[in-house]
Amino acid sequence: MPFSDETIFITGFPGFIAERLVKHLAKLNARFILLVQPALLQRALVDLRRITSETNTRTEQFSIVIGDITQPNLGMSALDFQRAQKETTSLFHLAAIYDLAVDHDIAARVNVDGTRNVNGFARSVDHLWRYHYVSTCYVAGKREGIIMETELAHDAGFRNHYEETKYHAELEVETLKSELPITIHRPAVVCGDSRTGETAKYDGIYYLIHYLRRWPGALTLLNIGNRDVRLNLVPIDFVIDAMVTLAKEDRAIGATVQLADPAPLTTEQLFDAISKEVGGRDSFTTVPAEIVYPVLMLPLAPKITGLPHSAVPYFFLEQMYDTTRARELLGLHGVHCPRFTDYVGALVDFVGENPTL
Repeated sequence: MPFSDETIFITGFPGFIAERLVKHLAKLNARFILLVQPALLQRALVDLRRITSETNTRTEQFSIVIGDITQPNLGMSALDFQRAQKETTSLFHLAAIYDLAVDHDIAARVNVDGTRNVNGFARSVDHLWRYHYVSTCYVAGKREGIIMETELAHDAGFRNHYEETKYHAELEVETLKSELPITIHRPAVVCGDSRTGETAKYDGIYYLIHYLRRWPGALTLLNIGNRDVRLNLVPIDFVIDAMVTLAKEDRAIGATVQLADPAPLTTEQLFDAISKEVGGRDSFTTVPAEIVYPVLMLPLAPKITGLPHSAVPYFFLEQMYDTTRARELLGLHGVHCPRFTDYVGALVDFVGENPTL
C-alpha cells in the first residue's frame, strides 16, 4: 500500500530517529499522528515547521497529539485516543530511554511498561496494516559470538538496565506476532549521517573521535582498540532507509531484522580509520586490551578520556550480528549499509564544525 493512503502513528517524536523518519515519510505524502510529551511540545512544533519547509509538505498532513506512553491510553485525551484508533493504519514505536546509565525504575517504566501500553493501543486500532517496533541489537546482553536475527530469549545477563529493559520490551512485542502484522527493527550503534555527518548526540564512536581530537599528535600514536572485538556502527541515513523500505515490504511482516553492518571493523581498525582523519596517519602501536580496559575503568578515567564507564564495555564486546534476513529483504531494493571507511570523514568533519551540540 502506498504511504499516501496511510495515517502513521509515531511515538518518540521529536527524537533524532523519529524526526528523520517523519521527514522521509513526509516526502511520500503520508499523514501523521505524532505522540509528543508535553515538555517537548515547543521543540516538536519548531522541528515540524522545519520538516514541512524542507519537504514542501502541507501542515495539514501532521497532527501533534500530547501524550505519554507510560500512561493509560498513552496519556491522550479521550477524543485524541478514539481518533487515533480510528485513523491509524501504521504504527512506529520509537519512544524509549536510550541512556546506558539509566536507573532501573525509569527504564522499566518507559521501555517495558510503555511498550506494553503501545501494544495495547496497537491491538485496539480498527485497521492496523503494520506495526514497527524499534529495538536494538543489544537485547543480546552479555551473549557472545554470533547473534542471529531469529534469536531473542537468553539467560546470559545484561550490562545495564537499558539492555535489560529493551530485551523485556522486545519479548512483549514478540508475543504479539501471531496477532498483529509486526516487524521488529534492531539497529546496532547508530551514528551520524554518512553523507553530511549530522548527528544529534555525541556518544558511541564519538567518544573515540573526541578523544583523538584532544591531542592528535600524541594520542593517535597509541591505538587503544582491540583487534579481536568489532564495534558495529550504522549511519542514521541507512537506518531510516532500511526502516522505510521494510515498511513497504510485505515479506518483512513477522520478521525481526538486525540493521547492522555485515562487515564491521574491529575497534583497532576503527581507531586507525579515525586517526587517519584526525592526525593524518595510522597509530604506531596497539596497547594490549588487558591494560586498556582496567585503565579506562579507573575512577578518574572518564574525565581524562571523555569515555564514561557505562560505555567502556561496548568497545570490548565480542558479539557479531547476523544480517541474513536484513540483506535479503533490503538487497531487493538496493539498500545496503555503507562501509565505515567511506563515511568516517563526514563524521569527523561534522564534529570539527560542531564541537558541542
